[in-house]
Amino acid sequence: MPTTGDGMAERVDELNAVLADLVGVLESLSDTPGLLDAVCGEAVRVVPDADLASIVVVRDGVTTTAAFTDERARRIDDVQYAAGDGPGLLAALTGEVVRVAVGDTGERWPEFVLAAKELGVGSYLAVPLRVDDTLVGAITLFGFGAHGYHEFDTKVLRLFTLCVETVLRLTRRYREARLLADELRHAMETRAVIEQAKGMLMLIHRVSEDAAMQRLIVESQNTNTKLRDVAARFTKRMSSAGGGRS
Repeated sequence: MPTTGDGMAERVDELNAVLADLVGVLESLSDTPGLLDAVCGEAVRVVPDADLASIVVVRDGVTTTAAFTDERARRIDDVQYAAGDGPGLLAALTGEVVRVAVGDTGERWPEFVLAAKELGVGSYLAVPLRVDDTLVGAITLFGFGAHGYHEFDTKVLRLFTLCVETVLRLTRRYREARLLADELRHAMETRAVIEQAKGMLMLIHRVSEDAAMQRLIVESQNTNTKLRDVAARFTKRMSSAGGGRS
């Protein structure tokens, strides 16, 4: 694998192209599974000797494969989960970068090695994935050759992973902001309809604001209905009737 001169320049150019494509894809997606699928697909492009890829994630102590480019990658991941050990788990759980030739790790990870060899995988590279400084998993690459990957491959994948982490972090912040905006809008709408119902009750029954609110609360409790729904139903009924007493 060329890692100097023109070869290295070509690798950098390819990385730039991959990152540009990745940003374009991610900007068009809104769901996390879709984002991870896109990341997984581009990861194979960024390292020439990568033939398969998967993304291992850890949630509440449970490790799963969130995305993969080929069923063989998922099967090798599953073997690691069942054994409770393996290079992918090591990267995902400890934050350690793992780069190995499969044939050299038989004593340490026998189950992983057996599964990898059966499926034609000779090399493995795993780089930890973090979001907001929290270790959430790892991006893993599988190669059919027995090269064990090169140090430059590790640096390229780490740079790629850093860009992915930035995108995932911004995506999380955007979703949190959108959720907060939705909650605020709902709160404002709820308050508006309750205020409208209170105003109608005050006018119809000539009662105080507190008394009008109490009427709505009692109706909500008696009918086991949300206060906002009681208010909305009342204002709709009054509007349809053109006014009246209740």
